[in-house]
Amino acid sequence: MDRRNFLMKTSLGASALALPGWLDAATEAVEQKTSGSAKSFWPNGARLAISIALQFEAGGQPISGAGGLIPEPIKKGYPDLATNSYFDYGVHEGLPRLLDLFDKYGVKATSFMVGKAVDNNPELAREIVRRGHEPAAHGKEWAWQYQLSKDDEREWIRSVKQSIEKATGVTPLGYDCYWMRGSVHTLSLLQELGFIYHNNDLSRDEPYIQQLNGKPFVTMPYTIHMNDIGSYDFPGFSPADYEQQLKDEFDQLYEEAATRRRMMLISFHDRISGHASRVRVIERFLKYVAQHDGIWYATKGEIAKHALATPDITPLVKRDVAEKSGLAGNTNL
Repeated sequence: MDRRNFLMKTSLGASALALPGWLDAATEAVEQKTSGSAKSFWPNGARLAISIALQFEAGGQPISGAGGLIPEPIKKGYPDLATNSYFDYGVHEGLPRLLDLFDKYGVKATSFMVGKAVDNNPELAREIVRRGHEPAAHGKEWAWQYQLSKDDEREWIRSVKQSIEKATGVTPLGYDCYWMRGSVHTLSLLQELGFIYHNNDLSRDEPYIQQLNGKPFVTMPYTIHMNDIGSYDFPGFSPADYEQQLKDEFDQLYEEAATRRRMMLISFHDRISGHASRVRVIERFLKYVAQHDGIWYATKGEIAKHALATPDITPLVKRDVAEKSGLAGNTNL
């Protein structure tokens, strides 16, 4: 049984089966909404949503052994000056360059901000928001939060939320853990603190909803294979390879979007994709996308709100407790 018929059977109930005319009309309406024109899947007739994550991390990394530049670890406790200057590139060059490019093509992104990065560079956080992008939370600093107690994790999340609010005047709605690793309490804590979605899931090409504490909470999938930190780190992988991968990903999802709700996920980091040659790669991709109709460059907050507003076409996922399912944020923890 396909998903449409399953939804009809479970939502209409047995009493509807006694009304074949009404059932036929209802079935036809659902078919038109969920499997007909792609214009019904996203607002304003959009065919494909493109969701870009713009990671703002510079200044949130540990001063010693931050990683990302020189493979050999430095002596414990000694400041890794070269690597920290590598992170600083994101503030001085990378983010300003990417923001200018996004302005040129009307792209809106979600910037996941590390609390310390915002505290160290509040004017840049404000500029990101002034350009129309969404501020979202990315932990207090570049470190694991799953090792914290539940109370300490609550304060960890609250801290980055307050940093973003203080710098930008905007309350973040979304959250991304360091390297996607939260605790079994993370999602419930996010919901408690007013967040409506998280970004630490690789399982789909569309958003989905799960019930937490009797209320809906959105999972906005993330990407590794279309993530610059995963792509450029492969030996021998070139900017030209990444450009082709972006186009191939787009082509497949754009084709599927004729009959299904699809979104393309991309992740750029301030210190990686903000380099001059790599920005050219992104611009060539944006020019390619501009040749197609029905593209919605959406922030993750916009997509999450739309998912909540369209429960009839948004998957609802029910999970067991985290110790059994391996997935965090269950209601009975």
